[in-house]
Amino acid sequence: MADQAQQGSGVHLAQEVWSRRKWSAILVFMATFSLVVSVVNFLPSIYRATATVLIEREQVPATFVRPAVTVELDTRLQTISEQTLSRARLLELVNLFDLYPEVKGRAPLEHIVERMRRDIKLELKQVEHTVGRGATVAFALSYRGRDPQKVANVANTLASFYIEENWKIRGRQATETTEFFKVQLDEMRKRLEEQERRVGEAKRRYPGESPPQMQANLLTLERLSAQLRLNIERLTRLMERREILARQLAEAAPRGAGGGPSARADRLGKLKEELIELRRSYTEKYPDVIRLKAEIAAREREAEAKPDAEADPAVQRLRRSLREAETDIDALKDEEKRLKEAIAAYQRRIENTAVREQEFTQLLRDYETMKDLYSSLLRRYTDAQQAEHLEQDQKGEKFSMLDRAVVPNHAVAPNHFRLIAMGLMLSLALAVGVVVAAEQVDTSFHTVDSLRGFTSVPVLVSIPPIVTDDDIVRQRRRAWLIAAASAVGLLLIVGMSYFIAHGNEQLVSMLARGGS
Repeated sequence: MADQAQQGSGVHLAQEVWSRRKWSAILVFMATFSLVVSVVNFLPSIYRATATVLIEREQVPATFVRPAVTVELDTRLQTISEQTLSRARLLELVNLFDLYPEVKGRAPLEHIVERMRRDIKLELKQVEHTVGRGATVAFALSYRGRDPQKVANVANTLASFYIEENWKIRGRQATETTEFFKVQLDEMRKRLEEQERRVGEAKRRYPGESPPQMQANLLTLERLSAQLRLNIERLTRLMERREILARQLAEAAPRGAGGGPSARADRLGKLKEELIELRRSYTEKYPDVIRLKAEIAAREREAEAKPDAEADPAVQRLRRSLREAETDIDALKDEEKRLKEAIAAYQRRIENTAVREQEFTQLLRDYETMKDLYSSLLRRYTDAQQAEHLEQDQKGEKFSMLDRAVVPNHAVAPNHFRLIAMGLMLSLALAVGVVVAAEQVDTSFHTVDSLRGFTSVPVLVSIPPIVTDDDIVRQRRRAWLIAAASAVGLLLIVGMSYFIAHGNEQLVSMLARGGS
């Protein structure tokens, strides 16, 4: 019962307050709601168009052709964004599409450029990896403005800028890389040729004495030594054979006077032995050598001119064998002399190699270093050329238009329904606030009970309001004045709303951010 009485008292109090403050609440509500609705209706409609650009990876694997552009995609996109959003590029777009005509000529160019930068939006689209950050596979470029056709054209033009700039950057970097390696390669080739010339001069100055030839010299020396040993063995065997043949010939020849064939053969053999002994100590120009050679030749001609008719075939074979053995002995001795000279020459080379080692080592170390550098640069230059051809043929990483921006059919801002709903709640809150504030400020007593609750003096009588004809006329006049004032105020509110909201894109942005 007590609760019902309290609820009934609260409803009765609310009815009394509403009867006293209803016009104030209605005026505040109407003024606020009219202001909100007018502002929302006068705000410009903002459209946004979006173009999607696909990032196509290299068509040739990097294991076959190493790419010349190694800059991270995000970094390259940032670079292209800075170029695209440069002052000159944006002013070019402003003039091309006649953007921001409402502020063009009245606001500074910097203000227009900064406003356009805010209207352009770049959004990366990535795929998540199991490890590390995601990979960018595409990106969306959007532009917002009042004209749907213009925003679509600007978005497509910006996407084309990104595609073109990416192609230019990659091509320029590939060409610069190739030119860099070409210059380095030319310089290294000159240095390598100069070092080759120095090594060649050293080799010509000291033939066969360079350290790399040491092993070959040792092998050659070993081979020559082996040949010399074989030559000596063969010479020894031939000399033994010659002795045997000489003895056999002496035994087989008939004994006669000193002028017989056997005597001439013995004499001829002795002369040849003397000649051999002399040749071991003297040259061919030595007088005794010349004399013996002449005497041997004379005796051989005499033996041929006067053949021994009495000699038997066995003696003749012994003589031929003896002459062949002596000829072979002479050849082997000449070969022995040549081998000894060659061995001496290679021994000198081996001995001098140690002396030239420091000089050759320095030269050859520099040469090998330059040769390795040249090979490395040549390999990189070839890779750079292949990468450049790849970029020229657009076989490398490239941007391509996946979805062109289309003319938007609906505005993205402002959200009229949401703003009006918020305005309605705001108007109601203000109306209630004004009523509460008025009740707090008003100190008069509106009921007898409130007066009795305030004072202990007894209330003897309550006099209701006495309305006369003059009061009715004044009330009607007041009502007309209030209505007229409300109409004028509503017009002022509408005018003020038009002044504030018409063409105010910044207010649209603020309201959009506040609602997001």
